Amino acid sequence: MKHVRLTVILFALAFTAGICMPEKQAGAASAQEIDLKARMTLDNLYAKSPAAKALGGKATGILVFPSIVKGGFIVGGQYGEGALFKQGRTAGFYNTVQLSYGLQAGGQKYGYVLFFMNEPAMAWLDKTDGWELGVGPTIVVVEIGAAGAMTTTTGHSQIYAFFVNQKGLMAGLGLQGTKVTKINK
Repeated sequence: MKHVRLTVILFALAFTAGICMPEKQAGAASAQEIDLKARMTLDNLYAKSPAAKALGGKATGILVFPSIVKGGFIVGGQYGEGALFKQGRTAGFYNTVQLSYGLQAGGQKYGYVLFFMNEPAMAWLDKTDGWELGVGPTIVVVEIGAAGAMTTTTGHSQIYAFFVNQKGLMAGLGLQGTKVTKINK
């Protein structure tokens, strides 16, 4: 039992160190790479979901994280970088970081797109040094398959989230907090 606990602690420290490494050492993507991948992800989402395309036409801002890596065993974490689009132009770059603890095991890669429908919702991105999902404006997660019944007149939330490009297997239940922070690229 002592060895299992030590292994979990060492894994958690190694994973946290990997997430917290400076961007250049961690092999972070360039601004052009992030922008290109984010635009491709948004275009693919629009092709699969007319509801997402309709939201995009009315959104004040769209934050796209094309590739987030998540993994863990009891202790886990995730990291990804994305771009914020306003009126079709890149308005900034952000990262998302999550640490979690609980009954969980596995790894996966996925992305998500956040549609900010008004200025008060957009203000949360700049209000503090990092924005924790679940604190602040209400976020509605939209399943791409179920989005067909959604229209811009039936949707009244401040922020809509679509998950995309899911690969891998991650199962579990745990305490978690995802932080979104502006980065310089």
